[in-house]
Amino acid sequence: MRPHVVAQLAVSLDGVTSGFDVDLARFYALASLWQEDVTLIDAATIVAQENAVLAAPRRGPRAEGPLLAVVDERAQVRSWDSLRELGYWSGVLALYADQTPERPPDATTRELITGYDQVDLVEVLDVMGRRGVQTVRVDVSGVLLRACLALGLIDELALLVHPVLIGGDRWYDTGRLNLQHAGTEVFKDGVIWIRYGVS
Repeated sequence: MRPHVVAQLAVSLDGVTSGFDVDLARFYALASLWQEDVTLIDAATIVAQENAVLAAPRRGPRAEGPLLAVVDERAQVRSWDSLRELGYWSGVLALYADQTPERPPDATTRELITGYDQVDLVEVLDVMGRRGVQTVRVDVSGVLLRACLALGLIDELALLVHPVLIGGDRWYDTGRLNLQHAGTEVFKDGVIWIRYGVS
């Protein structure tokens, strides 16, 4: 059975995901409510933060933490050891496709190879479900979220809406999403946390 897949993202009132200050402590405190078994993220997000990851203290894997699964079709990530040692995750899983370029051997990073030239996200979730994973949280970038939405893989969407207008590219395509309201919380600073079921 496929796991429950939830995506949470911080957005402006006009649906933009960057160009404003996000309270990361609040964002991740709310995200932790799902107690995910797996955090799914794309390589571009990791690569964009690689210097910070390499400079961060190494606290070691957190046994009770989720597994970090990284969609890395072009073998861009080089900081697997540092990611594993950050203290947030129990371990790391590299998600590659058949045509992913050669990469340096890494005996400590588990790999799942699926799909031809891009990672087959449907198969990834099927494999995770067979391995007992119940909840996956997509730590969202626009590309990964749009791919998951296009494939009908997102079960729940949570928006941390900030009271600012930014203008620019939105995180979603213009395709219609059928959403069922699941809850709303309003914070004193005007930020609103809205949760929806996706069908």
